[in-house]
Amino acid sequence: MHTQAIAIVELYKSFGGPPIETQTPGEVRARYASTALPSDEIVAEIRNVSANGIPARLYRPRLDEVLGLCVYFHGGGWVIGDLETHDDVCRAIANRSGHAVLSVDYRLAPEYPFPAPLDDCIAATQWAYEHADELNCDPNRIAIGGDSAGGNLAIAVALESDVPLCGLVLVYPGTDATQKFRSQNENANAPILTKATVTWFLDHYLGNEVSRDDPRVSPLVALDEKLAKLPPTLVITAEFDPLRDEGEAFAARISSLGVPTSSVRFAGQIHDFIRMSRFLDDAHNARALIGSTLSRALQVN
Repeated sequence: MHTQAIAIVELYKSFGGPPIETQTPGEVRARYASTALPSDEIVAEIRNVSANGIPARLYRPRLDEVLGLCVYFHGGGWVIGDLETHDDVCRAIANRSGHAVLSVDYRLAPEYPFPAPLDDCIAATQWAYEHADELNCDPNRIAIGGDSAGGNLAIAVALESDVPLCGLVLVYPGTDATQKFRSQNENANAPILTKATVTWFLDHYLGNEVSRDDPRVSPLVALDEKLAKLPPTLVITAEFDPLRDEGEAFAARISSLGVPTSSVRFAGQIHDFIRMSRFLDDAHNARALIGSTLSRALQVN
């Protein structure tokens, strides 16, 4: 494990507290919210908007021109996370890419289980496409992205929505809810995210009624003809993460179907590392990679 990641793990251990899977969603949300530090990323404009009635936040690195747009879905296992927990990430992506970012505050499980979070993300993306002029963005230059559960939602939106997309950015995405991959057991007791915690999130999101093989939940099993239509895709994974192998399997599958795909594993890193820019050099490296990828995807043709 990276020496900086080890320091983060030790810091988290010093805080104490019970495992996530033994707590209520409200307790975990409060604890996760407390990890969001004030951002030192300065952007030209931050504006709260309503995207088809769904709270969202627009970040623009420049005011004086029409920009491309990345619609971003935060991580948190469909149960935790919000605009504030990913404020710094979205500011950084806007600054590194040179394009606007729209962060979506979709409804959370278990109060709003599947498909409510996905429905919100589809509706918000559709609104961004139809109202791009209000955001001073180009409707023909839209990408989507997300981390962890947000990456899962981004794939599902790309598969289910009719919005034309220029790119897809996935940071340690969940792509297979059956938890069958080796990294689920290899990293079962990994820091930050354990296999038991993944199960806790999935149970809150899906309950007992939704098949784990539904492609809207496990996009790795979606039909070839649907996956082959995905836009150019970047997949970032972390070595010490239960979700590592399913993310990389998804990258391999869509690449085999002809989708231009880049898959980058951050050796020595842990789940959620992209949010830890105060402590991890690799968080800055990952943000720079996302920014350069979006800059190419959203450039004027």
